[in-house]
Amino acid sequence: MTVRVWDLAHGRSGDKGDICNIGLIARSDEAYERLCRQVTSQRLRDHFGALIKGDVDRYELPNIKALNFVCKGALDGGGTLSLRSDHLGKVMYTWLLRMELDDE
Repeated sequence: MTVRVWDLAHGRSGDKGDICNIGLIARSDEAYERLCRQVTSQRLRDHFGALIKGDVDRYELPNIKALNFVCKGALDGGGTLSLRSDHLGKVMYTWLLRMELDDE
């Protein structure tokens, strides 16, 4: 059975210039622990491929069972410069929710 991030969390995303911020909020303590193990900065970079050109910093927020990813160089210049359909990063969280997780 395939498990995706959306089975364990919900999310939000947005922008500040060319930086996309993606938040995941786990549905349970167990889900949060699994997300911490499997959704790393590198795995997120690999998942998005060439869309993210800069660093990805991950912040853990255990009190609210959340992860926050700050993705630099992720919006092709940002809202006023980019011709991408999601130049503000508002739906990047949905792409992350589709990530398949490893069996545990």
